[in-house]
Amino acid sequence: MGKSTLLNALTGEKVAIVTAKPQTTRNRILGVVETPARKGTHSAAQIVFVDTPGVHKPGTQLDRRMLQEVQDALESRDLVLVLVDVTRKMAFRDEQKGAGQETGGTSRVSRSGSRSSEDEFLFSLVRRVDCPVFLVLTKIDLIRKDELLPLIETLTKQCNFAQVIPVSARKRDGLDVLVRKIVEVLPQGQRYFPKDQYTDQPVRFMVAELIRESILIETGEEVPYAAAVVVEEFIEPEPRAKNPLTRIMAAIYCERAGQKAILIGKGGSKLKDIGTGARRKIESLLGTRVYLELHVIVEPGWRESKAFVEQLDWRNQIEDLAHGQAGEQDGDDEPS
Repeated sequence: MGKSTLLNALTGEKVAIVTAKPQTTRNRILGVVETPARKGTHSAAQIVFVDTPGVHKPGTQLDRRMLQEVQDALESRDLVLVLVDVTRKMAFRDEQKGAGQETGGTSRVSRSGSRSSEDEFLFSLVRRVDCPVFLVLTKIDLIRKDELLPLIETLTKQCNFAQVIPVSARKRDGLDVLVRKIVEVLPQGQRYFPKDQYTDQPVRFMVAELIRESILIETGEEVPYAAAVVVEEFIEPEPRAKNPLTRIMAAIYCERAGQKAILIGKGGSKLKDIGTGARRKIESLLGTRVYLELHVIVEPGWRESKAFVEQLDWRNQIEDLAHGQAGEQDGDDEPS
């Protein structure tokens, strides 16, 4: 929950979905933060944060697409933040402690070769960048200070970090320091987004993500990673409606019939729970009542389908919608 929770705390908006499961984020998500000038501290600034998928070695076409999102973000940046959840036991700690010894605390992951290679893969990417890199330690409210200092010492050996900033998004500890340090290294330039815009995501994509967040919360370990959501219909309420209602139809894709059965549940109970949880969040996002209709489709092996994975990118969905609308207009202009 580190990256997305921090982004939401900085923007003050629900920009990215948050769950306890890894690999929740699948796309680059922009969060825009306006900071007023502070006398003797920093000038007014607009910071555009890019929340990327977590860095992990790709195993499927979906994973490769997620890694591409990370690499694309690294190509167009002024500063890189490496976020490390301090409650997550990294392989580097294990190497210092030795096999079979525990560092204390809770929710730690046991030592494994795959974890070691994942950690090294992350730092190998970071070492290649030619801009300042900040190490941001998240969830510092959940460990003791005597655990934090050895972790900082270990991690700073992996990369030449320009800053090391411990934060707690939940308690908002360290966020002002983080923002101030970011502003200090950003170049001067023009504002990228209007003052009142906090993300670049279209509403349809945010709705799909809220539905996927509900799936991640309501289902077990296997199903969430095999599930994808596509909004098929999004009908906005009539202008000046007294009691506005937004109608949304969305498809939940999975890979196997067994996964579909889990998503639907006995008598449709699980799908109802997913829909109820998602609808409440969507209503909060849109500020209207929402009628949400969900259905589940089995698409075998979709995570290995390049065409399907590309379809999930909201940028491609916007292009498809634009082409479809242009085609409809062309058809309307034809003589009958």
